Amino acid sequence: MSEITNMMTQTFESDFQDNNKQTALQRAVVKNGILASAENMHAKTTNVPVFSIDVKTGKVSNQKQSGRCWMFAALNTFRHKMLNQFDLKEFELSQNYVFFWDKYEKANYFYENILATADQELSSRKVAFLLQVPQQDGGQWDMIVSIFQKYGVVPKTAMPESKNSSSSRELNNYLNKKLRKDAVRLRHLVETGKTSEEIQEAKTKMLQEVYNFLAISLGTPPKTFDFEYRDEKQEYHIDRELTPQRFYDKYVGVDLDNYVSIINAPTADKPYNQSYTVEMLGNVVGGKEVKYLNVDMETFKKLAVAQLEQGETVWFGCDVGQSSTRDTGIMSLDAYDVNDLFDIDFTMTKAERLDHGESLMTHAMVLTGVDIVDGHSTKWKVENSWGEKVGDKGFFVASDEWMDEYTYQIVVRKDLLTDEQRTAFEAEPVVLQPWDPMGALA
Repeated sequence: MSEITNMMTQTFESDFQDNNKQTALQRAVVKNGILASAENMHAKTTNVPVFSIDVKTGKVSNQKQSGRCWMFAALNTFRHKMLNQFDLKEFELSQNYVFFWDKYEKANYFYENILATADQELSSRKVAFLLQVPQQDGGQWDMIVSIFQKYGVVPKTAMPESKNSSSSRELNNYLNKKLRKDAVRLRHLVETGKTSEEIQEAKTKMLQEVYNFLAISLGTPPKTFDFEYRDEKQEYHIDRELTPQRFYDKYVGVDLDNYVSIINAPTADKPYNQSYTVEMLGNVVGGKEVKYLNVDMETFKKLAVAQLEQGETVWFGCDVGQSSTRDTGIMSLDAYDVNDLFDIDFTMTKAERLDHGESLMTHAMVLTGVDIVDGHSTKWKVENSWGEKVGDKGFFVASDEWMDEYTYQIVVRKDLLTDEQRTAFEAEPVVLQPWDPMGALA
C-alpha cells in the first residue's frame, strides 16, 4: 500500500496557495457553504412553475419530522380524487392511522424474518441486515397497498396526528430496541428446540406489547366513526358509524389491484421488460408482494404522462436530495455548479450511481402536472409533503433531465400498459437481494 508522504502534502498545499482562483473560492465557500456558493439561478429561470397539464389539487400536506413520505404521497393521490368528487375545499386522510398499522405489521414481519433466518449465524449478512434497522418509517407502494387493503383508511378528524407520528425518532428508537431484544429471545427459542406452538405463543405476547406501545404512543385506531363535512357550496353532510374499510370503499373507491409499480434501473443485472421483487421486503405477512416492472426511461415517462393526461396524479419515488433546492423547490441537474466550484468532475451515470451506492430512492412524492412541448415532456410539477414554506407553496419543479437521472419508480394503472408489458409484469419475478438499491424505502 502506498502512503501519503509529507512531501506530497506540501506540494499539494503549495499548488493550492499559488492558485488565486482557488483561494478566492475558499473564502466564499468557507463563509457560505458548498451549495450556497454553487447555486445556479439559471435553473430557476428555466423551470418556471407553469405546466400545460396541471391536475387540480388542494394544499400540500406536511409529514413534519417523520419518514412517512410514501404514506403521504399515496394518501394524497386519494385526496385529490375526493376533493374533486365530493366538492371539498380542503381535506386530509389520517396519516397517523396508517402509520399505526404499518408499525404493527412491520413488527410481525420482522419477527417472521428473524425466525426464518434463525439457523444462520449472527454474522450472516441477512441476519445483520435485519438487525441493523428492524423497522423504520419508510416503505414501498405495495406495502401501503397491503395496509389499505387490510385496514382501510379514515379521515384525519377520526385519528389526528400525534406528537410521535409527527416526530417519530423516539418511537422508532424504542420500538427497535424492543424488536432487537425480541430477536434475541426468538433465536434462543429456536436454538433450544422449542416447538412451533411455544414460539408462536411467545411471539403473540411480543405483539401484544407492540400494540400497547403503539397505542400509548399514537392513540387507538378507531373501529367506527362519523364522517361530516361541508362542501364548497356550504352544504352539510354526515355519514354515521362508518368502518375504515367501508369508508375506503365508499369515498376512495380505488381498486388498488389495478395499479402497478414501474421502475427505471438501467443496471446490467436488471434487463428491461422483466419483473422483479426483493427478498424480505414488505410489512404485512400474507399481504401484497412488492413487485416492479423495469422499463427504459422513455417508456417510464410516457406512462406517467398518459396517466396525468387522464386527470390522475402519479405516485413516484426519487432521490430528492440530488441537485435540488429545498427553499425554491427546483430539482434540476444545473441547480448547483459544484463541478465548476471545485474543478472536479462528480458526474456518474445513473447505473454507476446505483451500482456504487451513490444514489437510490429516498423520497416519495406525487406528480401533479407536466409541461409538454412538441410532444415531449420538459418539466414536471411535483407535490411534496414538506408543508407550504418550501418550493412554490409546497410544490416543486423537476426538469425532464433530472427525472431521467434521479427518478426510479412510478405507479400507474395497468390499462396504460401494452399487452407485452402486462405479460412481463405478471411473469414470475426475479428475486433481488434484500440490500439491492431497488429495495430502498422512500
